Amino acid sequence: MAFPDFIQAFPALDIPFPEDVVSARAIQSDAGLVVFFTFHQDFEIPEHSHKWQWGTLISGEIEMTIDGEVQTCGPGDTWNLPTGVPHSARIKAGTTAIDVFEEADRYPLRA
Repeated sequence: MAFPDFIQAFPALDIPFPEDVVSARAIQSDAGLVVFFTFHQDFEIPEHSHKWQWGTLISGEIEMTIDGEVQTCGPGDTWNLPTGVPHSARIKAGTTAIDVFEEADRYPLRA
């Protein structure tokens, strides 16, 4: 499922991945960052940690490893990652997800 045009018109994020692999549109405030991710190709996110993150899967499939525990997420599933919890992910092409980060500056908006 693609996000509607008005979401696609939100500012793009300056993320360290090519736009043809993953695209990200965002709403940013002083309180946090809401990101609408679209994964165009299979994608792996290596283990890392940061401040609090909550997300939900809109379409597709994500295999997440959270603090050593593997779970497969389908549409409608959510994840809740407290500050400092190590996590990684394997994401299938065509997946769309919404992530909300406690860090308002987790990723900068693209100029």
